[in-house]
Amino acid sequence: METGSKTAVVAAIIGGFVIALAKGAAAALTGSSAMLSETVHSLVDTVNDGLILFGMHRSRKPPDHAHPFGHGRELYFWSLIVGVLILAAGGGMSVYEGILRVLHPPPPGNPLWSYVVLGISAVFESVSWYFGWKAFRGEQRGRGIFETIHISKDPTSFSVLLEDSAALVGLLLAFLGLVLGHWLRMPTLDGAASIAIGVLLCIVAGVMVYESHGLLIGEGVRSETLEGIREIVSSDPGVESCGRLLTVYLGPQEVLLTIEIRFRPDNSPADIRHSIERLKQGIQDRYPRTWRIYFDAASIE
Repeated sequence: METGSKTAVVAAIIGGFVIALAKGAAAALTGSSAMLSETVHSLVDTVNDGLILFGMHRSRKPPDHAHPFGHGRELYFWSLIVGVLILAAGGGMSVYEGILRVLHPPPPGNPLWSYVVLGISAVFESVSWYFGWKAFRGEQRGRGIFETIHISKDPTSFSVLLEDSAALVGLLLAFLGLVLGHWLRMPTLDGAASIAIGVLLCIVAGVMVYESHGLLIGEGVRSETLEGIREIVSSDPGVESCGRLLTVYLGPQEVLLTIEIRFRPDNSPADIRHSIERLKQGIQDRYPRTWRIYFDAASIE
């Protein structure tokens, strides 16, 4: 899954940079507000994808003295930063630029270059979207899109897809603003398209900030997973009772698990050691993300 996510991010960076250059040239030649918003959008997406790639690299750093549980949450931090940048630099600037153009519309120009750039951009964005969708499909496993976004612990799997989907919709809005503004002789529609693009980016940013915030402050595994772990623990012959199961994601592929447990009173120290080994092996075989397992054998009264 990590390889697919990295491929999607790299593809998005390359495509976003090329598209930003083309859109910037078209915006300069035509004076289109929507094209300027799309230029800003593509530049922000390129920077953001670079930050996500940086976060992926940082999250793989091994544990050290200052970070004994590793650096997995680096990815969550940089995903949160990406959401804030989309909100401020992408959505905010697009809305501001659109309002200015609605209040003070420029004289209509020749939109030919904008049409050409929008067509080229649509091709590049579609290729980038395909890689993002391919990585996201690896997380779905039969679930719906919104459900997968909510329960996914790997923000790269949905961040790139959300950005690229917003980019494709933004291209459509920019095209409609240009076409209708030119045909109807209403340049204010170009500004209105810029505002619509900004609102779209703000919505995408809101989803990313919300999901990254939850992961950053510490989310546990799903209730179905907890029940499965409890079943493994309770069925062990050396266990008398199982109390609370405490979990937290240390990164997309690493879960910390603490088990409140009471062993049978007739167990010898060797029996307890064997039970612990069986439990660790059984849990990790069924839930391979559970790398760190700790037992609290004195907490159940």
